[in-house]
Amino acid sequence: MDIKEILGKVDHTLLSVTATWADIKQVIDDGIKYQTASVCIPPCFVSDAKKYANGRVAICTVIGFPNGYCTKEVKVFEAADAIRNGADEVDMVINIGDLKAKFYDKIQDEITAIKSVCNDKILKVIIETCLLTEEEKIKMCEIVTAAKADFIKTSTGFSTAGATREDVEIFAKHVGEDVKIKAAGGISSVQDAEDFVSLGAHRLGTSRIVKIVKEENLL
Repeated sequence: MDIKEILGKVDHTLLSVTATWADIKQVIDDGIKYQTASVCIPPCFVSDAKKYANGRVAICTVIGFPNGYCTKEVKVFEAADAIRNGADEVDMVINIGDLKAKFYDKIQDEITAIKSVCNDKILKVIIETCLLTEEEKIKMCEIVTAAKADFIKTSTGFSTAGATREDVEIFAKHVGEDVKIKAAGGISSVQDAEDFVSLGAHRLGTSRIVKIVKEENLL
């Protein structure tokens, strides 16, 4: 697979709590240079990032991150604030406890409410697969499809593990045809990226692929 094709599927990510504006600018510069799908950054940087990028790369941010257990109202406010500040894409975390408790309608209602304030912007739903059973992963495919979100996403990258090939296979088998797949967390090589794309991932949440391209002069 051509490296440019892979880069075009990457959400070039920096969500470290120690990230500075200088770090974020570097991520944006790299996203522009290597033509990534987006840069995924903390909400506090979105407004400045939007102005700095000036349309040269999409700005993605995270909502209810990383634990997902704030209230629906807080997540809706966060999403609306991010959109007002210029976010092109929003990655939200579900309430995993609600899923464990089988409060399926509550989860769907939350996703629907967040989607409604995203307007025409992309909404990705993070379900944190490393904490779920296969049955729960399949159920979330159904819920994300019913809520009309744009993507289902494996992981925050802040829990016990990231994306697995098996998770992406489950998504590809059970998600609706209008819902795309984002694999995130633990994508540490070009081979990983190729594998996830071949299994059905449309986006890759990672910082490593751009670093590899830079270090190995792949372009």
